[in-house]
This record gives sequence, structure tokens and C-alpha cells, in this order.
Amino acid sequence: MSFWSKKADTRRLRIFFATDVHGSEPTFRKFLNAGKFYNVDVLILGGDITGKMLIPIISTGNQQYRATVQSISNVLHEGQIQEFETRLAKLGFYSSVMSEDEYRHLREWPAEVEKLYYEKASQRLTSWIRLAEERLAGTHILCYITGGNDDPVQIVDVLQQEARERVVACEGMIAQLDDAGHTMISLGFSNPTPWKTPREIDDSQLAEKILKSVEGIDDFSKVIFNLHAPPINSTLDTCPMLDDSTDPPTVITSGGEPVMYGAGSQAVMDAINRYQPLLSLHGHIHESRGNIKIGRTTAVNPGSEYGEGILRGAIINLIGDQVESVQLTSG
Repeated sequence: MSFWSKKADTRRLRIFFATDVHGSEPTFRKFLNAGKFYNVDVLILGGDITGKMLIPIISTGNQQYRATVQSISNVLHEGQIQEFETRLAKLGFYSSVMSEDEYRHLREWPAEVEKLYYEKASQRLTSWIRLAEERLAGTHILCYITGGNDDPVQIVDVLQQEARERVVACEGMIAQLDDAGHTMISLGFSNPTPWKTPREIDDSQLAEKILKSVEGIDDFSKVIFNLHAPPINSTLDTCPMLDDSTDPPTVITSGGEPVMYGAGSQAVMDAINRYQPLLSLHGHIHESRGNIKIGRTTAVNPGSEYGEGILRGAIINLIGDQVESVQLTSG
């Protein structure tokens, strides 16, 4: 027996992963604080970073305003506007104060509404990136962010443009996470949904994008897949089945109970089975929190409760080609 043997690599990579913050201001700030709080090396924010809705706050004269949120009408005094907008930001919504004339104009011109939405979404994302650069300056922590199926191309472009030293816009690249050989591919597209979101594509197209993402990788023993869509029928993708013939889509029930099914991607499942990466990170299905094994691969969906300002996450420790531990968190 040789006296000279290769020592096992005992360097640990400690990751905090969260996803689907959907524009929620306190949830994102908690994500940033998690870096130091959990003493991690890497922060990873999965897709769906933008909010779902723009709320007009309409002046009715005499320093009074009205706004409708989730079918509830709100009457506000001018001194209540700031607090109200803070509440909306917690829910992940954007807001804009406007006159009745401006509101009527926007109702007649949907393209102007879309333009205003992109403006507000871009402003919030830009402020988040700058806050991350400020908070993480002087630390060893890098923050990797990718878009999701709900994130329009224009917003993903803002991420690419604004990322600087501590924030990495990682979609479409092979990111080197440490000097122990851990690398990560990231892809924010999803398979089709009933919601007709900006970046959903057929599973065949998703398979092609995954194939392109792994070009040049020969050894997957230390590779991380950061794929927004979870693998199909994996328990990380279980959600109520929706009837997309209605607007908006409605939950299908049987015997008074929602019909549950696996809404994930076959292309993602096929890629995990084929390449067997060390770790596979997912989101998209908020209610399907968990971590499982698919062959040698550890697959994780931390879930999301962004609307309540709750940060769902996962602390993951990697040593060499092994996942040492996964701890799901909530705070």
C-alpha cells in the first residue's frame, strides 16, 4: 500500500438559497441579511424577483386618495400614503400616485401601463442591487441572482446592467463558486403554466437551453444546477391543478378538495437523471417546499411566502463532491 495518498478535500462551501421573492421589499432585505446571519460564503437568489402588480393611488382632491388592493377599496389621507406604499412593497406590489386624469389616460392606453410597470420594477431591482453591493462590501460573500419565468426580459437586462462587484447576474453562465471546483449553471425559464408568463417555453425548448448551459462541462460531481422550474412529479412541484379556460385560472376541485398534481418540468427531471449534478436548486412552486434525492443529486425547493414578508430558504453545506447537510429555514 502506498504511503502517499491524496487527501480528501475538506473545504466547505456554505450556501444560502432563496427564491420567488416577487418584489417583496422586506423579504429581499431578509435575504441579504441572511448572508452574515448564517455565516455563508454564497447567497443565491433564484428566479421571480419582480412583483406581480402595479397599484394606482389616485388623487380625489382635498388631499385624499383612493386605491384598490385585492378587491378592497382604501380611502387615504395624504399623510397615510408613505405607510400605504410600504405595505404594498411588503406584498411585492409596485405603486404610483396619480391624478384622475392620469388614471383615465392609463386605462385607455395599456402600453403606457406596461411602461410604468417596467419603470417601477426596474427602480426597485436597481435599488436592491445597490443595497446588496453596499451591505456585502468588505465581506467575502458573493450574491448570485437570476430571473425566473415571471421576470420579463427587460428586468433580466436591468440585472445584467446593474450587477457590479458583490452581485453576479448568473443566468446563462457557468459560475465558479469557489476554488474547490464547485460550479453552477443557472436558467430562469419554466415549462408552460396557466398564467402565460413572460419566460415560459415548451419543455423541448427548455431541454435545449439546459443542454447549451452545460456545454463544456465533463465532470458533474461538483456541479450545481440552479434551474427555476422543479423536476416533474418530484414532490418539489406539487400544487393545485388550475382550469386555464377561465380568466383568471381557477382551482379544479374533486369532492370539495383541490386536485393536486406535479406541475414541474420533464426536461429538468431528464437533465438531473442524465447528468446527476451534486445539487439542484429550484423554486417556482411556492407551496412545494422540501429536499429530496434523485439518484446522487440532492434537489431543493425552499418554497416561498413572500406575500407575508416571510423568507423561506435553505442553508446547504458542500464538501468536495458531497452534500454535507441541508437545513430549510424560515424567518
